[in-house]
Amino acid sequence: MADSTSCCGGAPAESRSTSSADATRAASADSVRDQVRQDYAKVANASNAGTSTGVVESCCGVAGDAQITSLISTRLGYSEEDVSSVPEGADMGLGCGNPRAIAGLSAGEVVLDLGSGGGFDCFLAAPEVGAEGRVIGIDMTPDMVSKARRNAERGAYETVEFRLGEIEHMPVADGTVDVIISNCVINLSPNKAQVFREAFRVLKKGGRLAISDLVTTAELPKEIRESKELFSGCMAGATLIDELETMMRDAGFCEIAIAPKNESKDFIRDWAPGRGIEELIVSATIEAIKPNGCC
Repeated sequence: MADSTSCCGGAPAESRSTSSADATRAASADSVRDQVRQDYAKVANASNAGTSTGVVESCCGVAGDAQITSLISTRLGYSEEDVSSVPEGADMGLGCGNPRAIAGLSAGEVVLDLGSGGGFDCFLAAPEVGAEGRVIGIDMTPDMVSKARRNAERGAYETVEFRLGEIEHMPVADGTVDVIISNCVINLSPNKAQVFREAFRVLKKGGRLAISDLVTTAELPKEIRESKELFSGCMAGATLIDELETMMRDAGFCEIAIAPKNESKDFIRDWAPGRGIEELIVSATIEAIKPNGCC
């Protein structure tokens, strides 16, 4: 039987086809990240200027209007004290829940916030972990990281730091984090399985996930799934609950609990009026543990 490689030693046709497909997927993922990065840079800069954004009205569409963002945050489960306790501009109204409410933070813990934005959840976590603890925020948008660092300086948060990086490639050492929080960000990743593998890597044994994010209760129509506007708006990238649980289990997590919040349909309806998205997408709390041994 003839060898599938060429006389010049080239790769087999099947291998070349696979490499081409991998390259296409990588290019598509890069395109998604670039679009999200651009949209959230607009949010950060609009917030700095005190104006509203031109981004789709959603979890990333109201930054810059302090009154509206405050109302949104209280609707998502934050208290008025939470909102007023952080530097002005830190609360950008970009979430879909309150991950700190399920994190059970303790003094001395190291907290990692995936997609930290203006630093809101980081600043709220800091007093709970105290002077012996530490809070790290990661964001892939340089404008957001700059904004969060300015907010941290204004608020004199000595135990909070912000790092530029992608959540698929976290700039954090192995086994150094007690708790990972995240608020409506993982849905924006084109490679969610990689995010959970990275989360598992950086957590200490016994470390935990405390995430608020959007999930789907049914397959999204093609026109929604392929909408760049709705992807940056946190909707088109949402994943089926069963698929999300499989990704987490494959990454090594146990004690996985994904709890949809049906009351979130009210504010999701406002994000895309008249499109019926609230019948397909819901906010959920997502919790899991990195086992000390076997689950």
